[in-house]
Amino acid sequence: MATTGAAAMIPPPDSLLRYNPPVLVSRRTEKRSPGARPLKATLPPPAPTGPVPPPSRPAAAAPSAKQPQEILNAILPPREWEEENQRWVQEVSSAPGTRLEVIQLQEQLDLRLQQRQARETGICPVRRELYSQCFDELIRETTINCAERGLLLLRVRDEIQMTIAAYQTLYESSVAFGMRKALQAEQGKSDMEKRIAELEEEKRELERQVSEQKAKCEAIERRENERRQTEEKKHTEEVQFLKRMNQQLK
Repeated sequence: MATTGAAAMIPPPDSLLRYNPPVLVSRRTEKRSPGARPLKATLPPPAPTGPVPPPSRPAAAAPSAKQPQEILNAILPPREWEEENQRWVQEVSSAPGTRLEVIQLQEQLDLRLQQRQARETGICPVRRELYSQCFDELIRETTINCAERGLLLLRVRDEIQMTIAAYQTLYESSVAFGMRKALQAEQGKSDMEKRIAELEEEKRELERQVSEQKAKCEAIERRENERRQTEEKKHTEEVQFLKRMNQQLK
């Protein structure tokens, strides 16, 4: 009774996978070995404790009744956490799922996908987490009805998770490769921009030199034209003078 009241004060992480109520297994003040299975301490001891008590039917049926829970614990390990120097364990539920509960599971999945704003396409950790919880709940319900089918579904789940992990690793390496190539391209772009700036500066310098040479050439042409005009004028005047002298001599 006390454990259920304490469990209300320790809300476990919300999950679509159905769990039993949390069980208090140890306190820090007891200094128990953390390696031992604390859940055994809370369960009643095995029935055949001695030769005195007569064997009963419930005691003989106890191992078969406990076997599904052990299989569930092997497939879906119990959750463990500490709260106020107290250690709690919460096993998955061994109660079979009904058709109504499966419908409710689907509704809860859709509701949480909407509440947590999971993306409908692409890589989404939220969507993957919720679907993994839903798949674990289906494995739990199937294992209760047929342990072999549940173990086969476990293999399917592990294979899917391994494939997703491989794709995620490939995606991350591809992203890293793309970033390196982008950085290299950016570095090459900056080098090319620097080279373009240098060539443009060189072009402007050459254009300045061409302008200077054109100005010098035009100045030389003007001086030569002026000198030629001056010489032509002088030559014309000399010719006119000689003509007049010739006329006077006649």
